[in-house]
Amino acid sequence: MSLVADSRHADRLIASPNFNERRGVAAPDLLILHYTGMETAEAAVERLMATGSDVSCHYVVFEDGRIAQMVAESERAWHAGVASWGGASDINSRSIGIEIVNCGHDHGYPDFPGIQIESVTALCKDICVRHALKPQHVLAHSDVAPGRKRDPGEKFPWALLAAKGIGHWVSPEEAGVAAGPVPGDSGPEVAALKAALADYGYGISRDDVFDATAFDVVVAFQRHFRPERVDGIADRSTVTTLQRLLAALRPTV
Repeated sequence: MSLVADSRHADRLIASPNFNERRGVAAPDLLILHYTGMETAEAAVERLMATGSDVSCHYVVFEDGRIAQMVAESERAWHAGVASWGGASDINSRSIGIEIVNCGHDHGYPDFPGIQIESVTALCKDICVRHALKPQHVLAHSDVAPGRKRDPGEKFPWALLAAKGIGHWVSPEEAGVAAGPVPGDSGPEVAALKAALADYGYGISRDDVFDATAFDVVVAFQRHFRPERVDGIADRSTVTTLQRLLAALRPTV
């Protein structure tokens, strides 16, 4: 099957052989944002195209704002890996994946250029409208794979996208004293925290133990929603921001 652009914002096609049919869903309901995490855009594209790499995405957004489509939106690209959200584990079948060219934390983690973010914003808006995606279903790779992935990271400007109607966002509570549950703690406060994170969609158990998984999920939450300080401590700022997000999803009477 020849690749045809799904989005009017894609200015080139770079077909990847790495895809298959979506499983158990009629259409995607998640949008996952990544960074490429490689030293050059060329190396990233080469890997996304390589037979046997078992990696692909639907779109790549380059530093200069160019957008390439690599897999048709109707197909299952292989971008999320081992992941979960809202109780579902086959995130590749449920999602569209966008790779944003940025060398990532392992290679200096530069800021995202403004022209690149403008293109990401336009592409996300187009995808969200065409697929009627819920704002809270625009996620980071780190949200669906906490502990394993960090992208697109704390420098990604989620607030700017939200100002354009993309994604779910509230003003985060200012980070104050770094005090709160940490690994090894347990009790009702931890149980409430884990239940709230699970209610939002994170893959976390609902017991009362602040284990390594809870730490990883808190870090992922902070990278996305409270990027001022990413430390894994479930402080008042983190918990308050999470509560605001959940409250914003509740229907109003």
